[in-house]
Amino acid sequence: MLFRPVTLRAFAFLLPACLCLTVSASNVGRHLPPEKKTITDKVTGVPLTFLTTDAASDSKPYQTHTTWTADGKWIIFRSDRGGGSQAYLVNEQTGDIVQVTDGPASGTGSLNLSRKTNKLYVMRGGPSWNPATQEVEPPNTPRQLVEIDLDPLIADSLAGQPKDAAAYERIICVLPTDLRDAGGFALDADESKAYWGVSWGPQPPRPPRAPRDRNAPGAAPSEPSRRPIDDQNMDPNQGREAARKRFAELGKGPGGIRSIDLKTGEIKTVIDVEFRMGHVQTNPWVPGEIIYCHETTGDGPQRMWTVRGDGTGNRPLYVETPDEWITHETVATKDEVMFLIMGHLPYLREHPTGISVINLRTNQMKLLGQVEEPMPGRGTGGFWHCNGSADGNWAVGDTFLGNIYIIDRHTGERTLLTTDHKMRPDHAHPIFSPDGRRIAIQSGQLTDGKSLDLVIFDVPEALLKRYSTGK
Repeated sequence: MLFRPVTLRAFAFLLPACLCLTVSASNVGRHLPPEKKTITDKVTGVPLTFLTTDAASDSKPYQTHTTWTADGKWIIFRSDRGGGSQAYLVNEQTGDIVQVTDGPASGTGSLNLSRKTNKLYVMRGGPSWNPATQEVEPPNTPRQLVEIDLDPLIADSLAGQPKDAAAYERIICVLPTDLRDAGGFALDADESKAYWGVSWGPQPPRPPRAPRDRNAPGAAPSEPSRRPIDDQNMDPNQGREAARKRFAELGKGPGGIRSIDLKTGEIKTVIDVEFRMGHVQTNPWVPGEIIYCHETTGDGPQRMWTVRGDGTGNRPLYVETPDEWITHETVATKDEVMFLIMGHLPYLREHPTGISVINLRTNQMKLLGQVEEPMPGRGTGGFWHCNGSADGNWAVGDTFLGNIYIIDRHTGERTLLTTDHKMRPDHAHPIFSPDGRRIAIQSGQLTDGKSLDLVIFDVPEALLKRYSTGK
């Protein structure tokens, strides 16, 4: 583990409020100095640029959502630096960091960057889930959908003259009090609407985030803390029926999707379903095309679904069999969704597994590839999350051991790019840059899995030349 020296910024959070050098009660627009450092992967030799190295935990958006601003210069992330989870931007070239949200009710679990202009859409306020008490806490403010204009915010921050947060915001609407978030929200391709995953009624039981039981079956006592749900889902000793019973309980609904007009704030029902809504995303190239899932925190009877923004055309996407564990779907190209057929448990390996892709128009499916990695005490691992380049040439996947591979979609060739990113305290979640030349992940490597940093690395030029030159 690398030693991280305490910085002046870290001390700033310990100072009394009267000593803070700010003209506003809000930290929106706070400018933090670069933390960039470059190291070389010890196995592959690939240069890795760590954009954040603070002791805080920094997480990029899920691989279903846009990570770069529309101008390609900044990456959005959430961080617990300073207390609470807030949204920040980091400049990929300079390393400058700008705080974007503030306050205890910032909804950083689903950050939505516009693909057309430098704007961010975020929810804030409303009831919140307290993991310490395992209860829903009443809201201090109503839940709102807010648009944040990033260009003036960035300019004012870098000039050292941030304004009050309201100067950069437009409140689109106040959201209904009888609905709660379930699956996040996403912007339509034409950015006329947002699609919001919801639930309602009594709060269903959720597994507590208790400290990891190092004596649990299949656990490796020497490992740093891992999410309890990961321990359960990776336990090779848990039988299929016991797992299915757990997933059935955690996947109960009801759930639904609502559309929100980004100009008027009008809210309409897209669809309601009988199960727990999850992972709402859109096709960035096709207006009105939504992908969502039956969220169970693991395996489900039918994971992937698609529906039109007007509620028509709702159908399963890749009709799965009982012994397939389908997960982590992400729109890869205009006509394709990439996903995982998991292979981390013995019974799953009785069938084909790995990164796969399905055509939204023809339903034709192709298996792109799998890896076999021995996991101490847990059998054989494999790919866990995936993402595709927009040109259709490449897939990228992380593995249970925290290794990142790129797959040539035309030949099936796998290339190991970087290793040992821990998958703790969360997973790497790789995503291609819009031009397909770089990959972003979140990594626990520098802290031995205690917190996360943002990492960028290039797709090797030798690989890119295969298709840029026609070779």
